[in-house]
Amino acid sequence: MAVKIKLKRLGKIRSPHYRIVVADSRTRRDGRAIEEIGKYHPTYNPSVIEVDAERVAYWLGVGAQPTEPVMAILKKTGDWQKFKGEPAPAPLLTQPEKPARPSFEAIGGDDEGKGEAITQKKKAEKKDEAAESASTEA
Repeated sequence: MAVKIKLKRLGKIRSPHYRIVVADSRTRRDGRAIEEIGKYHPTYNPSVIEVDAERVAYWLGVGAQPTEPVMAILKKTGDWQKFKGEPAPAPLLTQPEKPARPSFEAIGGDDEGKGEAITQKKKAEKKDEAAESASTEA
């Protein structure tokens, strides 16, 4: 029996979540799995990758073949390099949290108005003048 480490898709139509599973190569993508060894959430910012390194090392050691997407994930986490005996990659970068926006008062804003906003009503005045001139002509 050929064993593969592959992704099992979960979630709604536009919000996929994946489980990294060990399964028979003949089973379908979301079919029965032998073991679940990790999670991958690509839609989160930054994306979430959780892998049980001990179980990955075991399954790679007994001959399980990772699919291309799983191999890319394992290379990012460093488990593939550890299995091959290569130097570990740079640690994954996490996005720093955005600082909270300063409040209006902290910026120095005050609640005093700068004056009234007055707009001239030119159209109404023209109508009134037209009405007056029409009444004087009659």
